[in-house]
Amino acid sequence: MVAQAATWPGHLRRLVGRHPLFVDGLLATATVAVGLALASQQPPAGIRPMDLPGYALTCLLGALLVARQRAPMAVLVVYCAVWAGYIDLGYWPVVNSPGMLLALYTVAARRRVRTALTAAVIAATVWVYAGHESLLVAIVQGVAWTGVVAWIGHGAGQLAASNQRLARVARQLEYEQDQRARRAVVEERVRIARELHDVVAHHMSVISVQAGLARYVLATDPQTAESALGTVLETSGEALDELRRLLSLLRLNVDDAGEESGSYAPAPGLNQLDELIQRVRAAGVRVEVTTSGVARALPPGTDLCAYRVIQEGLTNVLKHAPAAAATVTLQYARDRLTARVRDDGRPAAGPSGVTEGHGLVGMRERAHLYGGTLTAGPHPEGGFEVVLTLPIPAMVDDDRADPGRDLT
Repeated sequence: MVAQAATWPGHLRRLVGRHPLFVDGLLATATVAVGLALASQQPPAGIRPMDLPGYALTCLLGALLVARQRAPMAVLVVYCAVWAGYIDLGYWPVVNSPGMLLALYTVAARRRVRTALTAAVIAATVWVYAGHESLLVAIVQGVAWTGVVAWIGHGAGQLAASNQRLARVARQLEYEQDQRARRAVVEERVRIARELHDVVAHHMSVISVQAGLARYVLATDPQTAESALGTVLETSGEALDELRRLLSLLRLNVDDAGEESGSYAPAPGLNQLDELIQRVRAAGVRVEVTTSGVARALPPGTDLCAYRVIQEGLTNVLKHAPAAAATVTLQYARDRLTARVRDDGRPAAGPSGVTEGHGLVGMRERAHLYGGTLTAGPHPEGGFEVVLTLPIPAMVDDDRADPGRDLT
């Protein structure tokens, strides 16, 4: 019962919002009923008893209130004019005073302060005219009643306007939250698509080169063909593992205890650079790795970014300059990491380097995501070079640093 009673204000607000004319009709009917109840009482001495014209004027005044929200000021002026005529005929003024106060309240709530003050003056004037036999009392009552009603109406109007503004802000916030959620979904899809591109492009390039080599030497050098096919098998398995890891992120479930269910390998980083270099070397590209500075553990996102950029750079060498030799250089500074991938510009066919396709665009987006920069283009001494610069924490724990780390 309490819950049902608590829902009534909400139902009433929805009813007012959807059917304002119906609600105004109910209020007008209630006002007429109150007036007729007052008219049924014994009027003061010297007051004209209610008769058919009096009842007709009371009903007419009540009917005017139906339009009070559509034209508040017009309803008030007409109401006061008809009420003044009603008073001039000698009827008891109190009978229709509630309707006048309701009309004044509506003006004060829905119109500007200047209009509300004008309406209050009109209403107070008619009130004083109604009590002209006791002028002082009529002035006090007219000013007091109309002033209080106008003040309450103005406050209600301000509150309604504030609620409308808050509702608009809430809708705007809800819209922006929805847009942020949509952008987050799109960004996550782009991130996963970039991961898939990096995984598939690199591993398929290795597989393509090794499969071509195996086919070329199958009849003349079975041992080399077997080794190439072994590399194809190993590389395809690694590609499937990485694809499975990425897809598991999409299907990740959380059990009732809040722990992640399902297992997947961690995202790759520079600690797996040796395996990457071995695959590229097995595909026929000579790769050298040099490291300067103090190698140290990096934040996971930065570590993954550096690994993927190096992977993409070597993949481009495989695709566009398979006969070239490549050099990977890692430079650890106090507050940044610089990774370079450069080939010597000896393509099998066509110019060395890559066009501004999905690979370079993805690398630049990765670098920008982690506050870094990436440049790619022909090197002045020949060949093609990709340079990635990433900010890294300047202060690290001593036990995380590894001055003797060698990635060659």
